[in-house]
Amino acid sequence: MNFKSLFDETIVGISTALEKGAVSIIRLSGNNSIDLVNKVFKGKNLLNAKSHTITYGHIYDSKNDKIIDEVLVSIFRSPRSYTKEDVVEINCHGGILVTNIIFNLLVELGARIAEPGEFTKRAFFNGRIDLTKAEAVMDVIDAENKKALDVANSTMNGSIKKVVLSLQERLINIIAQINVNIDYPEYDDVEQLENEVIKPEIKKIKIETEEIINRAKDVFKIKSGINTVIVGKPNVGKSSLMNALLSENKAIVTSVPGTTRDAIEAKLNLGTITLNLIDTAGVRETEDVVEKIGVQITKEKIANADLLLAMFDGNKELTEEDYDILEQIKDKKHISIINKSDLEQKIDITKLDKYIYVSAKTQDNLDALEKEILNIVISKDFDPSKTSYISNARQLNCMQKAKEALDIALESIENQVDIDIIELYLKDAWFNLGSIIGNVEDDDLLDNLFSKFCLGK
Repeated sequence: MNFKSLFDETIVGISTALEKGAVSIIRLSGNNSIDLVNKVFKGKNLLNAKSHTITYGHIYDSKNDKIIDEVLVSIFRSPRSYTKEDVVEINCHGGILVTNIIFNLLVELGARIAEPGEFTKRAFFNGRIDLTKAEAVMDVIDAENKKALDVANSTMNGSIKKVVLSLQERLINIIAQINVNIDYPEYDDVEQLENEVIKPEIKKIKIETEEIINRAKDVFKIKSGINTVIVGKPNVGKSSLMNALLSENKAIVTSVPGTTRDAIEAKLNLGTITLNLIDTAGVRETEDVVEKIGVQITKEKIANADLLLAMFDGNKELTEEDYDILEQIKDKKHISIINKSDLEQKIDITKLDKYIYVSAKTQDNLDALEKEILNIVISKDFDPSKTSYISNARQLNCMQKAKEALDIALESIENQVDIDIIELYLKDAWFNLGSIIGNVEDDDLLDNLFSKFCLGK
């Protein structure tokens, strides 16, 4: 795809949701954007407007000789704009009809309808942002909790780019030393160069890539939600707890054991993080065919959970079913929840760890449960303001490939492979790191990435 020829065109898109609201924003980018809007604008001459100014006026349909809407027009002249091109934003009233009429007027005058993400794509190709910042734009929009937003903003500020460029620079220094040796073999002893200079530095870079890869696990959980499974024997209050946490009657609650036959799922935003909350069928031996299937599903959910909320009836002594659940969860992240704290307590708490008393019925102590969940699922040193985090599968894949190339380079040194072959693996690692921030020429990859953006962005 010839991006340069595409960028010669002026594009137009609706940047706000196409629904009734107070204001709609129609955005244009390209060399002719100011001139095109000026042709439908009644007010001061926009061609004389300074950058980063707002001009009051009206959108005028000259063909039908009528005023369409009262508007504010923002001018951002190149290169001080989102795309580094001339950008115009028309703030009109937020009706669907009036927004579409203004949009169509601009298309009739020659503006091309923008593809999804094309404004951000232009910002990338014009050098205003790197690929990680482009992806962070969508992460900001998609963020469902504060932690996810913190990570997105950290990436927007260039945290990952700085780390990647630093790692690339160190690899280039190693490659340069290898090339000096290849060009001037008498300059250094090859074995000494490999073992005393190159090998230790490659190890350091590899360790840093591993740390970045490991930290990504927290980010993915934060972005997609923590898979949190509520488990327990029948009738301990699992569904009541789910309803209390969600503040809605998501699950059916009765006094009949075995009411929940299948897993019931819902999202719970705790502000800082999001839980993918799963209420499961009670774990017990049963002859009921349908309930058996539900119990099997519960066991599968337990195996794949990030966090388990194991519920026990505080008003009763622990049973064999309870002990079976404790055995299943002992090696996984979990919180033992003693329900029915409003009743007389008969449970033996010495058999439990990390337990919290709650009453799903009266919703007592649920805030303490939420705090404990946060303490368990998020690393205490998780801090996007101080540490860089990879934020999506594409970036992680590139980092993993870079790490694999470094592994092979180290193995090659151990096996005394020719140094020029080792250089190839280091170049491969360098290339994969560069792919994270967009030092690539893969049109299909970029088309696919930006197509996931919303229109007008």
